[in-house]
Amino acid sequence: MKKILVLGAGMVGRAMAIDLCKEHSVTSADISSPVLQRLAKDHPIHTVVADLSRTEVIADLVPSFDMVVGALPGDLGFSMLKTVIECGVNIVDISFCPEDPFALDEVAREKGVTAVVDCGVAPGMSNLLLGYHATKMDISDFVCLVGGLPRRRTWPFEYKAPFSPIDVIAEYVRPARLVENGVIVTRPALSEPELVDLEPVGTLEAFNTDGLRTLVRTMPIKNMKEKTLRYPGHIEIMRILRESGFFSTEPLLIDGAMVSPLDVTARLLLPKWHLKEDEEEFTIMRIRITGTEKGRTRNLEYRLFDTWHRATRTSSMARTTGYAATAAVQLLLDGDFRRSGISPPETIGAEPGCAEKMLAYLHAREIDYHLTES
Repeated sequence: MKKILVLGAGMVGRAMAIDLCKEHSVTSADISSPVLQRLAKDHPIHTVVADLSRTEVIADLVPSFDMVVGALPGDLGFSMLKTVIECGVNIVDISFCPEDPFALDEVAREKGVTAVVDCGVAPGMSNLLLGYHATKMDISDFVCLVGGLPRRRTWPFEYKAPFSPIDVIAEYVRPARLVENGVIVTRPALSEPELVDLEPVGTLEAFNTDGLRTLVRTMPIKNMKEKTLRYPGHIEIMRILRESGFFSTEPLLIDGAMVSPLDVTARLLLPKWHLKEDEEEFTIMRIRITGTEKGRTRNLEYRLFDTWHRATRTSSMARTTGYAATAAVQLLLDGDFRRSGISPPETIGAEPGCAEKMLAYLHAREIDYHLTES
């Protein structure tokens, strides 16, 4: 039995701690005492109340554990990742920080640390599947459409966030990187909207976001893009808010106080976007990979549709994101993946046998990526 520290006890962090405590000694750390008390009440999980925005607090916690799992908001992710690596402990992280994780590659290698980053559903499993097929075929095109949505559409946003609104808003602001004809190009977030029909949901709206992340550096593929899925109409509301300055981080002087528009917007959106504990939602993804293998053209399509899990009362986004990370944790603990340095999921997919084991781990939790070929 290994000792695992889960940093963050939000919706996804909670799901990961519960999944891992079945076979390991798990400690969950978070700033919220009530959240931790609720977690420990029903599960054999140790808890630590800690301000994880302070790197010295993380540095004090980490050294006594065999593995760390990161589930903090994006703005805390990079400093947390750096601290854990410097402590010499392996980590699987889903924090999706805006900074370049490869800036920590050298120190991770020096410390002999395996740091699996961006290990969720997308980025995450999408990267892993691409890395797996890149070892078998010459890939020319990769397109990923992905989104998490409430089953019930509620005006005006028709959206609920399984994590911090600020992290969602960051996707609507940060320029999207795509690869076209072998060249990395940028497009504004929320750009190039298109309507797509995806079973069993129906018509959704897809638009550019910066979801490729490490793939633009690690995978020499001619054409790659990822788009986020929402119900039709959501994008226009977000564009209005963005262009009106509601997503700006530049403080405004209001009645003698400096106020960040983004902080106010996030505070207002939090109750409207907050998923109720048993609110049904779903995760939907379609991945298309095109290339050649032994002179034959292959068109592969993976489809994922996962819903709120009634038996465990766990949200789909927590399941699809969190269990991808816990699957990677198990790979590292079993010694199936040993690569030192910053290791995004595509490097796991390229390692013989690892993709199959992660897919089997997810299948055991009723999460299935269905593959068809035309």
